[in-house]
Amino acid sequence: MLMEQALVVQAGDEDLLSILHPGDAQATRGVLVVVGGPQYRVGSHRQFLLLARHLAAAGIPVLRFDYRGMGDSSGAQRDFERVGEDIRAAIDCFQAQVPGMREVVIWGLCDAASAALIYAWRDERVSGLVLLNPWVRTEEGLAKAYLKTYYLQRLFSRDFWMGLLRGRFNPVASLRSLLGMVRRVLGKPPTRSAAQGSGEDLGAGPLPERMAEGWKRYAGPVLLILSGDDLTAAEFRDVAGHSPAWQGLLDQSRVTVQELPDANHTFSRREWRDQVAEWTLEWVAGSGP
Repeated sequence: MLMEQALVVQAGDEDLLSILHPGDAQATRGVLVVVGGPQYRVGSHRQFLLLARHLAAAGIPVLRFDYRGMGDSSGAQRDFERVGEDIRAAIDCFQAQVPGMREVVIWGLCDAASAALIYAWRDERVSGLVLLNPWVRTEEGLAKAYLKTYYLQRLFSRDFWMGLLRGRFNPVASLRSLLGMVRRVLGKPPTRSAAQGSGEDLGAGPLPERMAEGWKRYAGPVLLILSGDDLTAAEFRDVAGHSPAWQGLLDQSRVTVQELPDANHTFSRREWRDQVAEWTLEWVAGSGP
């Protein structure tokens, strides 16, 4: 396997620090790791680094990089809906370094998955998306996820009732918090995300609707990986299962869904990271793009 190489990608007037994992010199498909913020190209628990080495050892070239204003890259920090220029510049550099590469799979966790959906339909070189726990956060979506994954679980928890009987919990405060969540879900119209308006080509609706539009406009295959012990994944499941904008999108034949029931948001255990890496490799090299 060829040695990893540090590269500088030009995005506008700024320098993006990138690491290339060359893989097979004859490879025609590579993986671009887009990072969720605020973090940098190594990833939580070194996940992006380890993933890149795993794929490169199997012959798949990988590029991971820092956005402008993140990690070791220059410039001002920007919202995930405003990183399209960074992603395009990274793909340009990636192709220049691997001349035979014609296709790129974008791999992203959390708001990097959202950034990938917002960008992919604009670039014909993107042949596949690997999306992990996509970020669809709204105030109402967060409240619904709390109700389903936190409060409901507590009602069926023996530890909760034992603690209540022993005076470790304040039932009045817990009830007040629960009622506040219910009011958020039932008493307000959907709000728009703080970044509303930045993805103007996808409309002016709330973030989940703009992401659904990006999903519809992108015609390529998608590998969706969801954690079972993660609020962000719970929000996405609720949106994908109940929002009219998302109706039927996860049932498309081009979509592969994998679940890790016990995993947290960043797949912090080795067995979780290894499973994600193996699913990614199998999909990229085989039945995916």
